[in-house]
This record gives sequence, structure tokens and C-alpha cells, in this order.
Amino acid sequence: MVASSQPPTSQFSSPLTQGLRDEASLLTVSDTDEQLLVTIPFNQAVKLTSLAIKGDPAAGATAPRRVRLFVDRPSLGFSEAESDPATHEFVLSAADAAAGAATPLRAAKFSRVTQLAVFVADNQGGGEETRIMSLVLGGGAGDTFDVAAIKKVDGE
Repeated sequence: MVASSQPPTSQFSSPLTQGLRDEASLLTVSDTDEQLLVTIPFNQAVKLTSLAIKGDPAAGATAPRRVRLFVDRPSLGFSEAESDPATHEFVLSAADAAAGAATPLRAAKFSRVTQLAVFVADNQGGGEETRIMSLVLGGGAGDTFDVAAIKKVDGE
């Protein structure tokens, strides 16, 4: 995970944790420029159906605008996130960023994700600071295969 959180006492997990992500005083803020790179590892393969990013309503111009998603790229850095082809890319309107509106994700590209990298390339106002209040992933556990459910078919 590459991100800077302000105030210094907050943790990046705040925007991801239900309950904490609804706390208006907890934000994730970019540190040197408007870009943020957040890597989210999962304990097992998951199927993602949507992503919602909410900016800070008190500072609307700092809300994320152009977002690029990368699946299973563990060593992704800022330069690769800018130049490499993304799994999915979208632009948030100011209204969607303020509301935390969900962006649907294509099932074919997000069906077995073990790690998701979220790259915020720029913000609504073009300034040097981007603020994320919440990041909500929609989906569930990926396809699993239960060996115990296998039954012998008569005649085989």
C-alpha cells in the first residue's frame, strides 16, 4: 500500500473499514502531489462487482477524478500506474465523488482478484492534494470448488 494519511493519528484502513469509513474526520490525503496509489490484498480470490470512492465533501476540489484499477499487480509503482494499461479506468464526476456513487466493474475482468491496486491519477480541481473519505468494494468470495460435494454418478 502506498498512501499517506492525515492527520498523523489516522490509519489508511479507515476508508476501508465499515463504521470508520463513515467518520467524517478520518481522511486519506495524498502527501506530495495529487496522486494516490492504494494496494488492497485479499486473503482469497474475490469477485468484485463495484467500487465506490467518496471524496471529502468539505473540500470538493480535492476529490478523486481519474481512477485506474489494476488486478494482481503486486509490484506496481506510480510510474507503471501512469503508463501501463489498466484493467479498468474511469472518471468520477464531481457529483459522483461527493456522493460516493458506485462504479460497476466488468465481471470478466474482476472475477478472481487476489490484489487490487487503486491509482488516483488526479483530482477534481487539479490541485496538489487529493482526499479520500471512503473506498467501498462491492462483491464477494470468488468461485470455489467443494470437493466434498462431488458425487459418483451411476454407470461410470
